Amino acid sequence: MKYLTELRQALSRHQWAVPVFLLALLAMIMLPLPPLALDIFFTFNIVVSLVVVLVAVGVKRPLDFSIFPTIILATTLMRLGLTVASTRVVLLHGQNGPDAAGHVIESFGNVVIGGNFVVGLVVFVILMIINFVVVTKGAERISEVSARFTLDALPGKQMAIDADLNAGLINQQQAQTRRRDVATEADFYGAMDGASKFVRGDAIASILILVINLIGGVAIGSLMHDLPLGESFRLYALLTIGDGLVSQIPALLLSAASAVIVTRISDADAGEFPDQVRQQLLAKPTVLYSAAVVMLVLGLIPGMPWLPFLAFASVLVLGGWVMAKQPARPLPAQDEMVLLQTVTAAAAQDFGWHSLPITEQLSVRVGYRLVGQLDPAQGAPLAVRLRGVRQTISEAMGFVLPPVHVRDDLTLPPNQYTVLINDTVVAKAEVHADRLMAIPSPHVYGQLDGIPGIEPAYQLPVTWIEPKDKAHALGMGYQVADCVSIVATHLTRVVRSHLDELIRFEDVHAMGERLTALSPKLAAALEKACPAPLQHTVYKQLLREGVSLKDIVLIATALVDSAEATKDPILLAAEVRCALRRQIVNSTVGSVPEIQAFTLGNSLEQLLLGALNTARHTNKKVALDNFPVDPNLLGQLQEHMSHARDLMKQQATAPVLLVTPQLRPLLARYARLFAQGLQVLSFNEVPEGKELKVLGTVG
Repeated sequence: MKYLTELRQALSRHQWAVPVFLLALLAMIMLPLPPLALDIFFTFNIVVSLVVVLVAVGVKRPLDFSIFPTIILATTLMRLGLTVASTRVVLLHGQNGPDAAGHVIESFGNVVIGGNFVVGLVVFVILMIINFVVVTKGAERISEVSARFTLDALPGKQMAIDADLNAGLINQQQAQTRRRDVATEADFYGAMDGASKFVRGDAIASILILVINLIGGVAIGSLMHDLPLGESFRLYALLTIGDGLVSQIPALLLSAASAVIVTRISDADAGEFPDQVRQQLLAKPTVLYSAAVVMLVLGLIPGMPWLPFLAFASVLVLGGWVMAKQPARPLPAQDEMVLLQTVTAAAAQDFGWHSLPITEQLSVRVGYRLVGQLDPAQGAPLAVRLRGVRQTISEAMGFVLPPVHVRDDLTLPPNQYTVLINDTVVAKAEVHADRLMAIPSPHVYGQLDGIPGIEPAYQLPVTWIEPKDKAHALGMGYQVADCVSIVATHLTRVVRSHLDELIRFEDVHAMGERLTALSPKLAAALEKACPAPLQHTVYKQLLREGVSLKDIVLIATALVDSAEATKDPILLAAEVRCALRRQIVNSTVGSVPEIQAFTLGNSLEQLLLGALNTARHTNKKVALDNFPVDPNLLGQLQEHMSHARDLMKQQATAPVLLVTPQLRPLLARYARLFAQGLQVLSFNEVPEGKELKVLGTVG
């Protein structure tokens, strides 16, 4: 019962059409068909060609008939299958008379060419010249040029759509519709470029098939059926030429339809073809009057048949008079209403702040080969994964990140993507959507065949392999990931290194509202002791070093306790770090009972403290993370801090540098600049119960 239901549903959705067409095609090629079946198939072929021509003439723009390249392929296959079937019947039963291959071929052999095979051969050759040399060749060239120009104009069209969207001329839905039309147009003209080769090949095949059938038919009639050579040639020539004409006329119609489609201008507002002819070719009565005068003069020349020229001159004069009397075509009521609303809206909306494009805080732009990862029909895996990244980081850091805007950018290389913060590119990389990334581990043996590349998040050398080689790569010890996972990992690392740029002033108020729900009195005290702008600066200072704001109650308590003593955001952030020292140390070294770290050498520490005291004497308001240091000393710090980080990584230890509280802000900034990955902690931030093990000194 289940299978009957599925069959009924498939039939109701017309899913039977393609299998039936393929079965009919196989039947025409493999099985001997009776003459009646040939008549039906040839008639159907002519009907399909006529319908296609009428549809091609009636469409307003080529994209309205986007299935046309597929129809060209289907009709070409059907016509070639019919040619094989009719050839079999003609060669097997041609000796029985002109009706051996059906009445359609007989009619084309007798009625169309008058039963004269010489006339038929001449007509067939003329049709072939028209089809192959004129129509098909021109349509093929136009398809090729249109495909090239459409692809070349693709980036400009996409940029124009983005510009209209940013200017507020169109909304997001209209922009998506335009992008879809642009992509469909490129696909259509690319398909037409290939489909025109089918039409050209069909024309060449028709010539070869005619020659082969004629030679084979004469040989069979003379040698196998003992017919006289002249009778055999006459009989098989009529059948072969009739067969060729009954196939060639639909082919000519289809070539004409192809030429009409590729020569139409893609304009949805242009109207149908007859309307365009009337509006553009017959729009000026003076042109018709001038043509009528020329026809009249030609008709008055002695020896010329005056009646046809005079008749057409009269028709042209009448047509010009009718066009001159017609009033200007009024706009439909709906178009007038839309135009009135557009003019009114344009007059009411002056350029102002609302007209300026809004800067996106966080966005990802991808090249066109990665656009498939955003396709809703495929589940939009990249967009879904990046939303998950946003949620994960937001939950870990204690504030809601701005939405990740993902869009295509055809100005990028095909496999490249970029990460933008406040519309500025902060990271970019290349991935292959149709491959998997094989990441080597310490226990890898052997090399993989593929495209070499770089893992964007950690800058590791990798190999892009075919999906079928995944099991082989895993067996060799490689880690394998798809492009969506790679982009998500890269975005996670980029966002975590720019958290201070992503927290907005509105987030401070949202955190205050959350604190109010948890502890109303503490929220009131925090608002009184530490204004929102100062809170924002402190939060940015904490996020710059990867400190989570999740425990808002503990953070607020530390700010309230310290705000009376100082309003310096760096000192306030240091107090918050002391309050969060367990979380900070656990996120740095884990839950181990011992902290292994480097410390500053005594001489280097005294030099830095001396530089800080000098800066304080010079300027009362000195920033602890940005006071001047001797350039030679700065060079030593850059070298020794990087060396200490690398040594601890070699020992599989979390890189940690322990310093005095006064120097921690400056050295933390230096670590972010030239020793990334080195965590700088102050001695005040070491929680009780943790033992210290000094691995060495810096400087």
